[in-house]
Amino acid sequence: MIVGTPKEIKNHEYRVGLTPESAGELTARGHEVLVETNAGRDIGALNEDYEAVGAKIVGTAEEIFGRSEMVVKVKEPQAVERAMLREGQILYTYLHLAPDPEQTHDLIKSGAVCIAYETVTDNSGGLPLLKPMSQVAGRMSVQAGAAALEKAHGGRGVLLGGVPGVAPGKVVIIGGGVVGFNAAQMAIGLHADVTILDRNPVTLERLENHFESSAKVIYSTNALLERLVMEADLVIGAVLIPGAAAPKLVTREMLSTMQEGAVIVDVAIDQGGCFETSKATTHADPTYVVDGVVHYCVANMPGGVARTSTYALNNVTLPHALRIADKGWKQALRDDRHLANGLNVWNGLITCEPVSRDLGLDYTPIDNALKG
Repeated sequence: MIVGTPKEIKNHEYRVGLTPESAGELTARGHEVLVETNAGRDIGALNEDYEAVGAKIVGTAEEIFGRSEMVVKVKEPQAVERAMLREGQILYTYLHLAPDPEQTHDLIKSGAVCIAYETVTDNSGGLPLLKPMSQVAGRMSVQAGAAALEKAHGGRGVLLGGVPGVAPGKVVIIGGGVVGFNAAQMAIGLHADVTILDRNPVTLERLENHFESSAKVIYSTNALLERLVMEADLVIGAVLIPGAAAPKLVTREMLSTMQEGAVIVDVAIDQGGCFETSKATTHADPTYVVDGVVHYCVANMPGGVARTSTYALNNVTLPHALRIADKGWKQALRDDRHLANGLNVWNGLITCEPVSRDLGLDYTPIDNALKG
């Protein structure tokens, strides 16, 4: 199979779909790998590193999309990239379609086979291709929030860890999954006053057993959320419903009760965000202010630590890429139901039920795509 990786073009996105090591795994199995020139430069992967493992460097994204049978990316294809997709071509990347009708319609129109990292599952019910980026984003959320709290950045001027004689900052984390767990680890490490909210009894017990007295782990109710948000210095949105748009848990009315200079970091922004006032930002202009509250809503947070993120991502995406290249997409998905759950768009049809529901589009069961 001809597998291609273009240079990412989303604002301040420095990750790359295939590392040289991953490209080498593919070429060792007899596949042809095309890499756009300088696609990996920002993580320290040079053209000659790819050539050393048998990959071919090509000059343009047009050539990557034009020649490749499977395109391996990191972020959702931008409009100019979507226009280059063709019928039957495999797109293997993050998509986050539920809050993005424009991208969804373009992918439907393309006729491409679109496999989304974020809906591939595993035996434990987890999302293994999303997990490493959730770990990165969770940890970065506290770094970003701590910086935004500095007065020069529009914040309250609060040091999360406090100092002797001065209370630490209050951090409220909404959601106790992978993002929330990693955010809590970082906030606790800074000696902040940490509260984690969730509604899953199993998650609450796991968090309580792990953090013990280092964090307050509480069942979330609307009344409690409203009170804690009002008192918080930093609120981190870490809510995820696989494949679906994030629920708007913090309303504009709640926001208006927050302290001036408080900060919110919406890690759920890829799925539309869990704050009513959230809108996607970029690393070039990461924050804005509503009702005196600083909003950090960067939609590709892990891109800020691109080398760490790329290698962590490739560790989990490569095994599936190898299976798809070796077997063809249809047989690979037939053989692995968890990988099949990643199929979001096929032959102009939506095959991910949460996406179809949130966008009001017809749903086609994945099994229909795997027949024949």
